[in-house]
Amino acid sequence: MAASKRKGMFKKILIGLLVVFGVMQFFRIDKTNPKVDKAKDFLTITQPPADIEKMIRSACYDCHSNETVYPWYSNVAPVSWFLSHHIEEGREHLNFSVWGDYKEGKANHKLHECEEEVEEGKMPLNSYTWTHGDAKLSDQQKEKLGEWFESQMTESEESRDY
Repeated sequence: MAASKRKGMFKKILIGLLVVFGVMQFFRIDKTNPKVDKAKDFLTITQPPADIEKMIRSACYDCHSNETVYPWYSNVAPVSWFLSHHIEEGREHLNFSVWGDYKEGKANHKLHECEEEVEEGKMPLNSYTWTHGDAKLSDQQKEKLGEWFESQMTESEESRDY
């Protein structure tokens, strides 16, 4: 008798969870990317070598630009909510699509942060590379990309004002 009660309770819990999961699917994220002015885009301005551009596009642009390519699982809540929040935070911290709007000091600061984050293996995030294998950078790629970011920093009075 106790086993049948547990089975009934388990069934009710499972049905409840399925209903909650179903209702969650009605709360969709906005996957509209803001417009991109190519003249302000980081890659247009810096014109990196092809291998560097490929690394930046695959490892950085989904979260740090207005050119996010949303994967299929971005249609499934609550994963979609996590992705949306992560992209919003990424763009807020660094947005390569508006690079031309950054003052020299801010741009240098961002380049320095990019160098550090990549070389220390903090970026791209492991949670991103698990589902985007092409974004996983080797130690050699991290070093090369970090050095390239560093090479883009400028030295002027204005750059020290940030």
